[in-house]
Amino acid sequence: GADVASGVGYLFGTALFGVAAEDVASGVVGPFINSGIVTIGKTSALAIAIGDVLYWDATNKVVNKTTSGQRAVGIAVSAADNPSSTVEMRIGVNSLVGT
Repeated sequence: GADVASGVGYLFGTALFGVAAEDVASGVVGPFINSGIVTIGKTSALAIAIGDVLYWDATNKVVNKTTSGQRAVGIAVSAADNPSSTVEMRIGVNSLVGT
């Protein structure tokens, strides 16, 4: 458990990813969006193209394209420049494990 700010993602276990719909305190049940399209924080120094698989960086609380040791959580539905702080992502992917 950890506090999760509104608009920030959280990986529950190894397969359920959601984005907090409001600030959620650690240990408190709160609303998370776990399907559809969300705007989410990304690694700023990274260009993302439409269709890129996005992976959750739990340490920095952003998505990126690093497959090693991270879980795939969505697909980019808009392009995002380097630098930029967010990307539009459809939550969910066909493969959950990065290689």
